[in-house]
Amino acid sequence: MELPLKIAALLANFERPWFFAGGWALDLFLGRVTREHDDIEIGLLRSDQLAIQTYLNGWQFSKIINKQSRIEPWLLGEILELPNHEAYAENPTHHPPKLEILLNEATQTDWLFRKNLAITRPLSLAILKSANSLPILSPEIVLLYKAANPRPKDEADFSFFHDKLNREQQVWLHETITTCYPRHGWLNKL
Repeated sequence: MELPLKIAALLANFERPWFFAGGWALDLFLGRVTREHDDIEIGLLRSDQLAIQTYLNGWQFSKIINKQSRIEPWLLGEILELPNHEAYAENPTHHPPKLEILLNEATQTDWLFRKNLAITRPLSLAILKSANSLPILSPEIVLLYKAANPRPKDEADFSFFHDKLNREQQVWLHETITTCYPRHGWLNKL
């Protein structure tokens, strides 16, 4: 759990909501490392994207252009709009030297699933605190993202974590997967 603590220290004075996403969010939810992680992902609300550029002064930024799946420089002050949601911040003098930044859609009160904006979750349920008080994207949302095109590690994450969710989280995940992916194999396990 050393790496998330370093990221939390780096972002300690960032005054906007941020949270761990992906596999690290699941492990922080559980309070222990369940598998190796290739990267570390942090989530932000899309409205705070320029604030992270200012906060990480001196870092180099790049963005993923979704339709072409290519990496380009993310210029300071440039606003990323949907479908673009993924960026990187790099600083070779920092450990880790690279952060993946995932922009999340939100209203004042709700998180929105970028793949289907009709799917929402109150921000108070979407961004949680882990046992050691680190901000995390709620595990049911992480698993919803992983359901889109599950890789072996996503299948393993679902198998390990789906029964760790409380009943309300399981119902929400079942309903949202049914909406987005009605023939998904995970539905029989929820």
